[in-house]
Amino acid sequence: MTKVAVVTGSSSGIGYETSLLLARNQFTTYATMRNINKSDRLREIALKENIPLNVTQLDVNSDSSVDDAIENIVKENDRIDVLVNNAGYDLFGSLEESSLEEIKQQFETNVFGVIRTTKAVIPTMRKQGNGTIVNISSVGGTVGLFPFTTAYHASKFAIEGFTESLRQEIADFGINVILIEPGFIGSNFMDNMKTAKGFDPDKSPYANMVQRVFQGFESISAYSSHPSKVAHTILNVLNSPNPELRNPVGKDAESIFKVRNELSDRELERWTRESYMEKKGFIRQ
Repeated sequence: MTKVAVVTGSSSGIGYETSLLLARNQFTTYATMRNINKSDRLREIALKENIPLNVTQLDVNSDSSVDDAIENIVKENDRIDVLVNNAGYDLFGSLEESSLEEIKQQFETNVFGVIRTTKAVIPTMRKQGNGTIVNISSVGGTVGLFPFTTAYHASKFAIEGFTESLRQEIADFGINVILIEPGFIGSNFMDNMKTAKGFDPDKSPYANMVQRVFQGFESISAYSSHPSKVAHTILNVLNSPNPELRNPVGKDAESIFKVRNELSDRELERWTRESYMEKKGFIRQ
């Protein structure tokens, strides 16, 4: 039986690569995105390669958009086997200079967007007696690596707890929930980063440190993984009979998890600060 997969945030980066890879491996794939005007390249590839990839409009921030999209997919296929919760972004700025509305919007997309799509697919998966929900978290969901991304880290920490609890809640129905935890990914994630409106680089009391952090971002990007590496990890998880809960992606992520288990909280904080402030990167031999 051909498996049906739904991927959110598929217009670029991890979602784009995952949608293509799953379709190339004969998953009937629904590449969903808020703005389908960004789907031309995906459509061209799908047509050229004759792969089972469909572009569908789905805004994870909208109840009606999610419900309509999932309902239509179920009507077309009578099932959904895989949901990849990928849609998300990073809000950059000090907590002091970020508005509550901006922080709420970060959670609306990164957390409630995941909850919204997950709630929409569970009834179908429960009735069919199987399914896999893949939540794209981050190594930043287990370690607060960077300052000025407080809301982002908090949202990913929330996804970690959500996933751990939900796994136990729906396991008896044959539904598996797993985490993908990438390190730094070389995609347009940085380009899509939103900066808090209250941050003025010429007036902010944090301006000097922000500059140093961005310099650290640039040095760390040398160790970044391509989004396709995340996509292959997802495919491997879906093909595994007994996948792990946590699946780090990238040498930097693996190094961070290793260090997290070895160091005290104080030592870990010092190490992460040195890694970006002194441009050493997160690779530890």
